[in-house]
Amino acid sequence: MRLIMSKRKIQKLTTCLAIFITCVFTISVINLNENQTENTVTTNSGNILSDKKIEWGIKRGKNHEQPDLGSENKKIIDKYEGISMGNSEKPYIYLTFDCGYEAGYTEKILEVLKQNEVKATFFITGHYLNSKPDLVKRMIDEGHIIGNHTADHICMPESTNEEIKEDVMELHAALYDKFGYEMKYIRPPKGEYSERTVEYTNTLGYKTVMWSFAYDDWDENKQGREEYGKQKIIENVHNGEVMLLHSTSKDNSNILDYCIKEIKNMGYEFKSLDEFFK
Repeated sequence: MRLIMSKRKIQKLTTCLAIFITCVFTISVINLNENQTENTVTTNSGNILSDKKIEWGIKRGKNHEQPDLGSENKKIIDKYEGISMGNSEKPYIYLTFDCGYEAGYTEKILEVLKQNEVKATFFITGHYLNSKPDLVKRMIDEGHIIGNHTADHICMPESTNEEIKEDVMELHAALYDKFGYEMKYIRPPKGEYSERTVEYTNTLGYKTVMWSFAYDDWDENKQGREEYGKQKIIENVHNGEVMLLHSTSKDNSNILDYCIKEIKNMGYEFKSLDEFFK
């Protein structure tokens, strides 16, 4: 039995199929736009920036090779002229400390730096400035750089631009009022950022500083591992390294002198962020 379809039925079927395809396409576009809206933000100048929360991380290199910082993540930092790792041909080390609070070890750290003629950058919070202004003044007097770690250690990607401005500039103004010191480097708390936050802090006059080495020195329950700390620091030394240490670590205060001397003996030179060579 032959199946014969009239011209009218064929036209009706074609029309229904076209409507179905159009609906599916429209729904897909709507979903795509909704997803884009969730992960992007439009600035006043009309630029569309990613607002996806990124947690900075690294994949360690071997034999003192530079680590992999993640090409997409590093691209954002480089796009806004931030700092994450220096030139691969220059044996320069940039020593930085995060100072969320004072645990009693910073005086020893400062003394070691002074004895070894090394200048570092200390990223402080509002709590640190309020509780230990004498140590902050010593940092400044001894030629170290003070960086902004935000007043309240906020999560930047989860904060609005207005909230970021309030938190960053509160600390900026407080330090300037106390010591006439104007900060220009910022490190996002916990290494959490987005393209929006990096672009916005740039407008506040800040350069974002990440790192190419860190280890779990911040954990108060993981102290008393000095040989472990030495091994982690020395095995991962590399050209252009931005070294992140925490001043809250007792181990760091005890091994810093050894590590600085050993790194110098390996042929590396300590530089300040003001001398950063890309």
